[in-house]
Amino acid sequence: MTLPTNSEKPSLDELIGRLSVLHQKRIDLGLERMYRLLERLDHPERRVPPVIHIAGTNGKGSTLAYLRATLEAAGLRVHAYTSPYLVRINECFRLGRTGGGVLVGDDELREALQLVERVNAGEPATVFELKTAAAFHLFAQNPADVLLLEVGLGGRLDSTNVIETPLATVITPISMDHMDFLGDTLASIAGEKAAIIKRGVPVISAEQTPEAMAVIEAQAKCMRAPLFAAGEGWHVNVEHGRLVYSDDRGLMDLTAPRLFGRHQFDNAGLAIATLRAVQSLNANAFKINHAAFEAGIVNAEWPARMQRITSGALLGWGPPASEIWLDGGHNAEGGRVAAAALGDLEERVSRPLVVIAGMMANKDAHAFLANFAGLTRHIIAVPIPATENAMPVHRLADAARSLGMRVEIAPGIEAALRALSRLAYEVPPRILVTGSLYLAGHVLALNGTPPA
Repeated sequence: MTLPTNSEKPSLDELIGRLSVLHQKRIDLGLERMYRLLERLDHPERRVPPVIHIAGTNGKGSTLAYLRATLEAAGLRVHAYTSPYLVRINECFRLGRTGGGVLVGDDELREALQLVERVNAGEPATVFELKTAAAFHLFAQNPADVLLLEVGLGGRLDSTNVIETPLATVITPISMDHMDFLGDTLASIAGEKAAIIKRGVPVISAEQTPEAMAVIEAQAKCMRAPLFAAGEGWHVNVEHGRLVYSDDRGLMDLTAPRLFGRHQFDNAGLAIATLRAVQSLNANAFKINHAAFEAGIVNAEWPARMQRITSGALLGWGPPASEIWLDGGHNAEGGRVAAAALGDLEERVSRPLVVIAGMMANKDAHAFLANFAGLTRHIIAVPIPATENAMPVHRLADAARSLGMRVEIAPGIEAALRALSRLAYEVPPRILVTGSLYLAGHVLALNGTPPA
């Protein structure tokens, strides 16, 4: 047997670059190409563990993190598929193991992607379709107890929407985003996301606007799917700093989530409601005791969601003793929850706030930044390096100026932080880097603290 040459083992970046040219569009929603790929792979999506399918606009990743941490605390092996990645593509694929999941290794991921590349035979396919097919192959090859599957974009035509009978479908809060693909009304966006609901499969929904909830209720009724909606089938509250969850099966008094922000109580509640709904409807489902719920809520981690930077290069660039927070929020609702979290921090310890922002060109910068207008007048606009379709900094700066904010432009994160370190602060500032998951990934790479 001869060893493979270097040319037979491209780096993952090289391989993704090669796959990226197979379709003229980065995003092209539809399932035909996905079904073709899966058929050629002998339908790995039919051989994966029981699936919890998660759609929504905001909170998908955090909700998945609570689900994973709770299930793992109960001793289960949990696969997880998420997107986008922040630093390395491996982050999208977590393989369930006894004692806790691990990100897929380079060699195993390369083999899966090369297999998909071979069976695709040069036909048009988006990178997301190809890596989703690779994900199903990986999850079918590795035994586990459950698969947490996050929708990439929308739901109805998303590449993950090929699972015929999931264990449960979950819908996180729906708001305006990706209107160029999903429609320009909340009802149309909700319709795309509610299309992951399958016949007879329980659907667990976060609190929604009346417009979005009406769509979810109609789809659940059409599919005869039991609906467990926040505020009706279950409730979550903050009482004396603790998470209090209740449904018709009883009440749970739990420690507050480690992930910061009031919205994280809601995300954690959605995860709890999902697991309790599955348990109540399926006698053969996994068993989760109170201790596992407690551990899951406390131990869940999800990078770039109001993440406090406590080590790494960034701390040496900014003003001494300043706080640096990172959040990948990029739409109006994402800005709202980040601003609310900052408001909570301000009530605890008052500090001047500076927002360093970079965004993608298809986002509404005015609607996003408006959330911070009452908290700060100091915005630093930065570019997102090496990212196609990033918003030009002058356009982002104009949006901030239209809100009455004082705006500076910096060539990058390091330059922005060093500029702040030259200012005379009586109290060290609180700095939020936000506006895009692409920017967040760049920051974590710069900081030397990529997700693990």
